[in-house]
Amino acid sequence: MHQLVVFSLGSEEYGLPITAVQEIIRYSRPRTIPSAPSSVRGVINLRGRIIPVVDLKSRLCLHGGDADESKIVIIEAGDVTAGLIVDDVDEVITVDEDTLEQAPSGDVGYISAVAKVGDRLLVLLDLEAMFAGEAFDADLAAA
Repeated sequence: MHQLVVFSLGSEEYGLPITAVQEIIRYSRPRTIPSAPSSVRGVINLRGRIIPVVDLKSRLCLHGGDADESKIVIIEAGDVTAGLIVDDVDEVITVDEDTLEQAPSGDVGYISAVAKVGDRLLVLLDLEAMFAGEAFDADLAAA
């Protein structure tokens, strides 16, 4: 059994393991950081901690503007704590192991699996792969 936080980017649905999600907050404009990777919008101060905020649409090479009511999902992946800008957080669901299928072969990038939930397909993201070797970790930790 896997518990997933389901969120949307445009018309597509994605999922993250609930164990990787610390909290979900209302969008607030991040403070821009010079020389940050293009998908990093900046940083926010979350109860005294400086957290990098990543535009997930940009990171996944998706198109479309920001939703009116975006949310920031605060995640932990290995040693990285970051905020992911998503259009909306839809629900928390529990899926069985047999509903998960490996991502199609080839370059799957940040996809760990695809979950079949009724007639929906949820793309599960691999946060470890997404943030492996990030150059901004050390830079932002020093900020």
